[in-house]
Amino acid sequence: MLTEVHEHDGYPVNWPDFPGAWLTPPSLIASWVAELDGRIAGHIGLSRSDGGDAAPGLWSARAGVSIDATAVVSRLFVAPWARGHGIGALLMARAVAEAQERDLHPVLDVVASDTAATALYERLGWQLLATVEQRWSPEQKVAVRCYAAAT
Repeated sequence: MLTEVHEHDGYPVNWPDFPGAWLTPPSLIASWVAELDGRIAGHIGLSRSDGGDAAPGLWSARAGVSIDATAVVSRLFVAPWARGHGIGALLMARAVAEAQERDLHPVLDVVASDTAATALYERLGWQLLATVEQRWSPEQKVAVRCYAAAT
């Protein structure tokens, strides 16, 4: 399904050498999949902050708490054939609930050009913290929108 999403939407922006490892980074706290009609239709992860995340630092500075008080919502995608059923919102709700059960504040980074994702986050009431530029490689700079779940 990740291959299908990448071919359809360009997500992830850079195709990982090892997709399974990309879905299960060492910082992963938990992950979930959604099913529709017996098929895997979506995925989301919840991770601890790592060096590449901008939103945890922005939120912790704004809230006056440690970065360790955040959890990063990541790797959210829904199969193109399964869109329009609210799967993205359901997965987001599950990840947020898990973060809150762990007394962590959910945050996320999203590529600014991913307008469908940003529309979902804003519709769900997430707060834009900032748009920052990240250097992903010597030849790739990317604008990233940083969000925090509503308080």
